[in-house]
Amino acid sequence: MVRILVTTADLDRAAPLQQALESVGAIQLLASAEDVRAALGSGDEERLAVVVSGGLGEPDTEALIAAVYEAAPQVPVVALLGEGEAHPGDAGVYVGVDEYMEAPLDHEEVALVIRRLIDRKALKGELGIVGKSAAIQEVVEKVAQIAPVGSTVLITGESGTGKELVARGLHRLSPRRGRPFIAVNIAALPETLLESELFGHEKGAFTGANSLRKGIFELANGGTVFLDEIAEMPPGPQTRLLRVLEQREFMRVGGGETLRVDVRVIAATNRDLRQAVELGEFRRDLYYRLDVLNIHLPPLRERHEDIPLLVHAFIQELSREHQREFKGIAPEAMDILVGYDWPGNVRELRNLVESMVVLAPGSIIRPVDIPPDVRQGAGRTLPSPVVSSAVLPQPGLASDSPARLPQMEFIFRTLVDLKFDVEDLRREFELYKRRHPELTSAREAAVVEVPPQPTPERQPPEELEVDLAAAQEAAAKGGQGIEFHIGMTMEELERAAIIATLKSVGGNRRRASDMLGIGERTLYRKLKEYEIDA
Repeated sequence: MVRILVTTADLDRAAPLQQALESVGAIQLLASAEDVRAALGSGDEERLAVVVSGGLGEPDTEALIAAVYEAAPQVPVVALLGEGEAHPGDAGVYVGVDEYMEAPLDHEEVALVIRRLIDRKALKGELGIVGKSAAIQEVVEKVAQIAPVGSTVLITGESGTGKELVARGLHRLSPRRGRPFIAVNIAALPETLLESELFGHEKGAFTGANSLRKGIFELANGGTVFLDEIAEMPPGPQTRLLRVLEQREFMRVGGGETLRVDVRVIAATNRDLRQAVELGEFRRDLYYRLDVLNIHLPPLRERHEDIPLLVHAFIQELSREHQREFKGIAPEAMDILVGYDWPGNVRELRNLVESMVVLAPGSIIRPVDIPPDVRQGAGRTLPSPVVSSAVLPQPGLASDSPARLPQMEFIFRTLVDLKFDVEDLRREFELYKRRHPELTSAREAAVVEVPPQPTPERQPPEELEVDLAAAQEAAAKGGQGIEFHIGMTMEELERAAIIATLKSVGGNRRRASDMLGIGERTLYRKLKEYEIDA
């Protein structure tokens, strides 16, 4: 049953809204944050939504929204704005609001929006996906479009982003949900056994084949086969897989009978398959046959707003699993987790929460319970692999020998990453110069006006510190610019510009990074580098 909780901050709006929403589900009127907590804890939250009817600027309403977010962060919240009430965007206390609707209100449209949000939440529950970010909403909607059809799907994304979770969700939402779903990790199988695992073998096909064995494709007939780490598939099985995808038929290893099969193939990789094709490591025709429909899963560092939701969900799940009662996580500890880059993505976050649930001495996770490398912001990138002597060039070893492939791949990837870093720095510097032409002209003017003798001395550090403090004070007052003094370094100017921009957008880091012309990840790094509290 669908339940809709409607606040009574604006009774004139809540009463007619209650009548309009009766067609969607059961309506319950709420007056305070305590009412919200009681309602959220009284029953099933799977088909539940909260409607905030006015009063967004009042403390009671802010406390109510915060109560919903703390008690059930996945529950969708719709905020109804009054006449002349400004749209607050995604900043401040309204972080828990999913949808804003402005006056004049169309009650039928409100009902439609609520129904859509509840259906989307139910779909996320079916998929096992947690998050409210725009990137996750796009993934969920794409899954809903792709699931009913039978086309091949390629899921891309870094390790730990949940590719198998999405593959299982595609199967559960498809017409094949009553048939088998079989997952196989290509990288975990040696080449000598891979073809036998996928396609089966006849008795006597090779040494040790004492009986007929059906392969994964034959066992999954009518269902779905999930091929994880598809980029690691050797050339021989690639050719066999291409025939299955094109003709829906194959032969067992050592057999002569052609078997027809009806399966949907979902493949996943954390590598760039196009690059693998260019390097000759992956068949071009197989790549095009796999990449019919594509779903890309974003890394966790690109959706920091989903981290609190994931942490709360993992705490609830793991505290039940380990039979430990946890009240939650302290705000200071949550800030540390949100500011971390998570190179291992959701998998790393879940493993960390599990260790804290098991090892934390209290019922609330606090900063001291978080490992030092996470508290200090380490782990932004994984350690570089060590090349052992087994893969170093040996006298007389051919240049294309398999023993050298890991070393060459490591060198290639390192050079590509370095190129991207240099290009990123160059673009940021050019954007900075274009956005602040007055800085260049001021320095040029200063050079022209300096007499040959005597050579002017640089301002003492004490004066520079005063100048920087004045610039920061001007930025804190909400001005549209920053105060510049000759002799200030680029680092001092950049720090003042970041402070002023963050102040102008109310601390919204995403908007600030857009205005500054830098990536959000770069902004996070600079906040820590300059010790800026935001």
